[in-house]
Amino acid sequence: MSVMRRPAFLAAVATTVLLALLVGVVANIAFALLQTPGVIAKLMGALVLVLPVIAVWFLVNEWRTGITVQRMATRLEAEGGLPLHDGARDAHGRLTDEAAQDLYEVARTGVELEPQSWAAWFHLAFAYEAVKEKAEARKALRHAATLFRAQG
Repeated sequence: MSVMRRPAFLAAVATTVLLALLVGVVANIAFALLQTPGVIAKLMGALVLVLPVIAVWFLVNEWRTGITVQRMATRLEAEGGLPLHDGARDAHGRLTDEAAQDLYEVARTGVELEPQSWAAWFHLAFAYEAVKEKAEARKALRHAATLFRAQG
């Protein structure tokens, strides 16, 4: 299936469009405040204008990371190195807590052995996800993306 037909990609595009509309509305309000004669209104306009700048920076950063993660996954898939979640599963098909913890320990050891390996950090990110540590998973995935981009 093409990347552009995946539900997650379509959701990201829809969210981006909505955020762009919101940024446009907020920027419009900021410019209207900047054109108002009062000093306080101009100050508020300048402060409100910071919000769209932050939103655009965040959006560009998230898309850049997402594209890098997709490139990493594609490379690992071609090399047969995507994370495998073998282990005992519950009635819903999810890894049991013990299996997820085992997966995490293996991935953590991989990072300890090769701390500059983007693939090891990629695996650790999915292991964090398995043990329900979403914030740590995002940090590990961002670090993997940084290492991947540095590799060239």
